[in-house]
Amino acid sequence: MRGKITFGIALTSLILIISLQTMAQIRMGAERTEIYLPLIQGKHVGICGNHTSMIGTTHLADSLLSLGISIEKIFCPEHGFRGEAEAGAKIESGRDRKTGLPIISLYGKNKKPTAEQVSDLDVIIFDIQDVGCRFYTYISTLHYVMEAAAEQGVEVIILDRPNPNGHYVAGPVLEAGYRSFVGMHKVPVVHGMTIGEYGRMINGESWLANGNKCDLTVIEMEGYTHSMRYSLPIAPSPNLRSDAAILLYPSLCFFEGTCISVGRGTDTPFEVYGAPGLTTGDFFFTPAPIKGVSENPPHKGEKCRGFSLSTFANEELNYHHNNFTIKYLIQAYQNYPDKGNFFTNAAFFDKLAGNSKLREMIIAGKNEAEIEKTWEKDIGEFMEIRKQYLLYEEIGVRN
Repeated sequence: MRGKITFGIALTSLILIISLQTMAQIRMGAERTEIYLPLIQGKHVGICGNHTSMIGTTHLADSLLSLGISIEKIFCPEHGFRGEAEAGAKIESGRDRKTGLPIISLYGKNKKPTAEQVSDLDVIIFDIQDVGCRFYTYISTLHYVMEAAAEQGVEVIILDRPNPNGHYVAGPVLEAGYRSFVGMHKVPVVHGMTIGEYGRMINGESWLANGNKCDLTVIEMEGYTHSMRYSLPIAPSPNLRSDAAILLYPSLCFFEGTCISVGRGTDTPFEVYGAPGLTTGDFFFTPAPIKGVSENPPHKGEKCRGFSLSTFANEELNYHHNNFTIKYLIQAYQNYPDKGNFFTNAAFFDKLAGNSKLREMIIAGKNEAEIEKTWEKDIGEFMEIRKQYLLYEEIGVRN
């Protein structure tokens, strides 16, 4: 046993060293100012960004202002410009406290910039760190920014960043009739694309209203491939605070439409799951309000029984090709005594899944292999479409 532990520590250390070396080799789109500064000099510029829009240790907005770029306004997505709002919270428009620039919220009723908000701009720079999941709303914001820009003849420049879940494609593909802000396009739960590649797909597949095309430029990264494992230096949102949470997020987010907590209101959101009524599990947690992160978490103040996946995610998921699984969902349903109240928000669950079939098959007692087989054909068709828009090598990437 001691030898195994020593080997495990050594392997983990080696992977960490390789990961850090890999991260050092990547040059972000935002860092390649020599390419995009000539495209924006002398123009009226808007930025769609948040707290992840960094060039090294300096925010993109601060960097561009210091270089004499005329920034007119900032658009911000879910969680706000500084990333301080919890999921689903209302984001207020106002002014950035550091630069004084006007901020226009793109979360809430105003998800799409209005004609008035973009008509005085020549170009919008989009720079937001994504995590590669259909229901993570930054790609929905990208869609609406591109759509508004296309309607007003405004250019869009995407400064590309790595996808920490970019090494595989998995999950059910969105079906017609289930389109929402947590799923706008006919893609799987895990699409395996960078946000720049995804923008190219939005344009290429004519997903914008009326089949419009956006005048789009993607500033590519240097040194990135889809087979890389990338550790985000900045948490992309308040409840995705670790590599483990980001790797588990595609599988655990379905619980948001059920009675099961994913650990909001704890120190390890999206690394655990459980509920007061769950009959199995060796891990216990009690959600509590956390200001600016989870102020009214599910099962607040109630002791939840379930499982912690933190160690598994840190030690195992990085070495597996396909991290996505619905086994946690199936097991939780099977071990929850009040099955009639398991899917507490069935409509939202179906939006996350992109169909009603997943919920119906779980209720019918289908196993993981049977359920996964139902989306194999759709995944295959998506992979053929996807490869048209890729910008980076993807040795070994598959569904």
